Amino acid sequence: MRKLVVFGCLILVFCGFNITSSAQTMETPTYVNGLVVDNATGMKRPVPYAPLREADIMWKKRIWREVDFRQKMNQGFYYPIIAHENWRNFITVVCEALEEGRLAAYEYEDTDEFLNEISFDQFVAKQSDTSYKTLRRSVPPYDEYDTIIVKQFEPSQVMRLRIKEDWYFDKQRSQLLVKIIAICPVMMKELESGDKAPQPLFWIPYESAREVFAQAPFFNRSNSAAQLSYDEVFCNRIFDSYIYKEENIYDRPIQSYATGIDALLESDRIKQNLMDFEQSLWQY
Repeated sequence: MRKLVVFGCLILVFCGFNITSSAQTMETPTYVNGLVVDNATGMKRPVPYAPLREADIMWKKRIWREVDFRQKMNQGFYYPIIAHENWRNFITVVCEALEEGRLAAYEYEDTDEFLNEISFDQFVAKQSDTSYKTLRRSVPPYDEYDTIIVKQFEPSQVMRLRIKEDWYFDKQRSQLLVKIIAICPVMMKELESGDKAPQPLFWIPYESAREVFAQAPFFNRSNSAAQLSYDEVFCNRIFDSYIYKEENIYDRPIQSYATGIDALLESDRIKQNLMDFEQSLWQY
């Protein structure tokens, strides 16, 4: 009899424990917006560079290229315009890191050097514009009135990206390699005439920004299970671009001596020369 009483008490205790645990579980439900909890991007690290010695650099040339976000391959840099969940476009990633102090930016100079560092507040103040205009009402008596027009920085107007990179031949590995030196977001500024002109914003040293880009996911249109980071996109060259300047004695861009189709042909010529240089080093 005593054994039955002890056994019954154990059953009641066990059932009460299960009811309490179930109640606690029901009070704090968790929902997964997908198949599993996605936290892989927070663990990513920048793609490691191969060790390089100055003595191994047999040949080097500096190239400037521009990435247009309107092209289909580059749309991952522009979208989503409004950040949601863990997806952010390129300029949002840059501005958030710049505001938090995790990123260093330098004013855009004609020499493309890192001379004057600029903070996020200074950048926003520089892009803000206040103007006074006299307008005419659209209804009778059609009188004129003065108004103040305030323009602030609009991230959706950043539609291009400039990349400064060094191509070099590593004789230790017998390979023609490339390393990104800096990147520069470009805003398409609307003029009074209605046209749009490119306005470079600031230079970002790429090596110091790799930790930020490695933790920012980039939309992979081919496979959502294989998430990419912005650092992987840059290192693996998963973007389309055109060359607008190569290192030259006059320090001039292509548009200063070629326009239209001639500028595109000149860009292709520079790109082809890089490939031909590597091929000419070998004999078959």
